[in-house]
Amino acid sequence: MSDYPVPILTNPQKRHLKALAHHRKPVVIIGDNGITPAVIHEILLALDHHELIKIRVNAEDRQAREAMIAEICAATDAALIQRIGHIATLFRQNHESPCIELP
Repeated sequence: MSDYPVPILTNPQKRHLKALAHHRKPVVIIGDNGITPAVIHEILLALDHHELIKIRVNAEDRQAREAMIAEICAATDAALIQRIGHIATLFRQNHESPCIELP
């Protein structure tokens, strides 16, 4: 958990972030072992570096995927931008050196 709260984003900000994320590939893939401390660590590193990332959750059950994504968002203080199938887009602004400007 960071010192900053989960960002509350407006709809125009979410649209902007969705457009930026459209051509990105998932940087973290969650497999059969589920959410481990190592997976959370990799997601935190990716968020610190990129701010906007996609993750792939390979859980067959839709409710299990949603629960895993909610757990990741809570553990990383990231905002869920969108979820399409197995792919979730997360955003957490780096307050020391932001690289994405929000409208």
